[in-house]
Amino acid sequence: MHPRVDAILREARDQLAASRTSTEIEHLKTQVLGRQGTLTQLLRSLGTLPAAERREVGAAANEAKRALEAMVEERLRETAERERRARRERERPDLTLPGRRPALGALHPLTRVHDEIVAIFLGLGFSLVDGPEIETDYYNFEALNIPRDHPARDMQDTFYLSEDVLLRTHTSPGQVHVMEGMRPPVRIIVPGRVYRRDVADASHSPVFHQVEGLAVDRDISMGDLKGTLELFAREMYGPRSRIRFRPSFFPFTEPSAEVDVLCFLCDGKGCRACGNGWLEILGCGMVHPRVLANVGYDPEDFTGWAFGMGIERVAMLKYGVEDIRLFYDNDLRFLSQFV
Repeated sequence: MHPRVDAILREARDQLAASRTSTEIEHLKTQVLGRQGTLTQLLRSLGTLPAAERREVGAAANEAKRALEAMVEERLRETAERERRARRERERPDLTLPGRRPALGALHPLTRVHDEIVAIFLGLGFSLVDGPEIETDYYNFEALNIPRDHPARDMQDTFYLSEDVLLRTHTSPGQVHVMEGMRPPVRIIVPGRVYRRDVADASHSPVFHQVEGLAVDRDISMGDLKGTLELFAREMYGPRSRIRFRPSFFPFTEPSAEVDVLCFLCDGKGCRACGNGWLEILGCGMVHPRVLANVGYDPEDFTGWAFGMGIERVAMLKYGVEDIRLFYDNDLRFLSQFV
């Protein structure tokens, strides 16, 4: 073999023997056999050699190149296999370690409160009813004793889709639909989404959720309403909960009342959340005789009561949330508290 080729080959073998990683072997391959490698450069310079020497050097260089390529590939296979075994050993899972619990989603706090409210009233024998979110003016207002010129319409800023079609402003139209289709006794709850043209702030949202409750039968009284709501408050806020009624006005009930629950955060002593020991949770009253007459019930024969509560309001009180917008922001830092 030509001395120049022999020197390159001998040095490459020594370096190959000393290489311990695939990276080192690839580096050596580039140094000797790459486009700028020593052996490649020798082959490119053959044209500058005398003819007799050119043939000898060319044959020796090609033979050395084939030998080196074979040696390098063999060492690469061996080294890569050794590195794979070492990596598997390093990364082998320790089966004795405790498992990691995967992150799980959870029900939204409004869904949790909705389900709690529904479960309480289903347990009392009420039926669950759904109603359309797009209503006519008749069902949303007139059938509930709110004619077009009634000042109570100013209490609810409405999204109108046309002159007589709108997005419902409360779930009360559901009671009209049900009473039109069945005779007493009626015991229903109507949860759902409602819409009002409110500017979003800490206590208002243009879209929120309500639950309407209705009971109609013979000899139903305000006492039945009070007893039902007292039981609801104990189930929702704890066995020590108490409620109180305050006179109010709603066009579709007479008499009407606002209901407060004893603050469960301070036991009625007065705190930042309640101020005076009581928290307002819903409105209610005896169904107005005109509403009963509008659906074909005889007000002289049947009486009933109804209530309406905001799910967001109940959830804010239950969880101590001070801004209704947090329920809609989809901020996982907030929602993860309810897992």
